[in-house]
Amino acid sequence: MRFSRGRNFMFRIPEGEEFLTFINKFAEKNNVLIGTVSAIGTLRNPKIGYFEEEKGKYKVIELSGTYELLSALGNISLKDGRPFAHIHVALGDKEGKVWGGHLIEGEVFVAEVIIHELLGEPLERKLQKNGLALWDAEKI
Repeated sequence: MRFSRGRNFMFRIPEGEEFLTFINKFAEKNNVLIGTVSAIGTLRNPKIGYFEEEKGKYKVIELSGTYELLSALGNISLKDGRPFAHIHVALGDKEGKVWGGHLIEGEVFVAEVIIHELLGEPLERKLQKNGLALWDAEKI
């Protein structure tokens, strides 16, 4: 699919907010239906996931404490007709070790976010046989 550039947003999420919930509400409020997301900051007690193909579900890794949000990268598309943020993160602990995966949940201490809106045909996530909600595959 081809998209053109839309609006650009740059903002800070208030302390104590849940990261994904805030992004989804922000996208809905601003009518961002498709876009890219990047962020840096700090999250408390984040939960990240690793998709286990053989089980068809995410293994949840619960981290306790405060973690540097070294990088959050993802996208916004539609799921069940509403904006849905799909974000992967790299998180650093106080020892300098890095944890990574699909962000399931994280309380914000600090989060500076950039959203680049894309304009074009709706991009909808649909539940697949493998248990994931994905876009239609591109056919060449």
